[in-house]
Amino acid sequence: MILYDTLRSGNAWKVRLMASLAGVPLVRRTLSIDRGDLTRPEFLALAPMAHVPVLQLPDGSHLPESQAILFYLAQGTAWWPAETVAQARVLSWMGFEQDRHMKPLAQLRLHLALHRDADPDSPLFVGHAAAARAALDVLEAQLERQGPAGWVATPTHPSIADVALYPYTRMAPMGGIALDPYPAIRHWLGRLEALDGYQTLFPGQPERNLSTAEHA
Repeated sequence: MILYDTLRSGNAWKVRLMASLAGVPLVRRTLSIDRGDLTRPEFLALAPMAHVPVLQLPDGSHLPESQAILFYLAQGTAWWPAETVAQARVLSWMGFEQDRHMKPLAQLRLHLALHRDADPDSPLFVGHAAAARAALDVLEAQLERQGPAGWVATPTHPSIADVALYPYTRMAPMGGIALDPYPAIRHWLGRLEALDGYQTLFPGQPERNLSTAEHA
């Protein structure tokens, strides 16, 4: 299968991480927003939503959106639980990730670390920081409830909810959100990073998870 992504996309990182953890080989086609790759007709023909990630399936069709791709990749594995209630709990936390967690963390990282085009003391970005900390408070409380051997939505084996929540949590310090106040989150991050198949944002370069350098 072929994954269309960009170099630093957190949503694409989720997909590459899930594929690696599940032992699914992917061919990576990395595009450039700056070059206008995501607006070219040939990309829009396979990605009508006009953003990455997009996964080309074995039959040649294309599947957009990280959450949908995680679901697809997890089928038949322990990353997608068999019981209906457990599946629903996983979906609940994936909804939380998209609605309350990713949005402020992604905006802080994009504008304060990557583009550096915003004032962190402006009302807008003070609001983003408050929303990010509130989301991390929710995640911290859930991980405390689950205990040191539990996962976000499941008791004994991680799920696609853990994969969905991982990248933007790991990159929170890029947007000025320190993880020191969140011991349960830091423990959870370490457990995910110790799993066989864990893949960094820049494969083989764990020190670059929080990098803003432009080289590939």
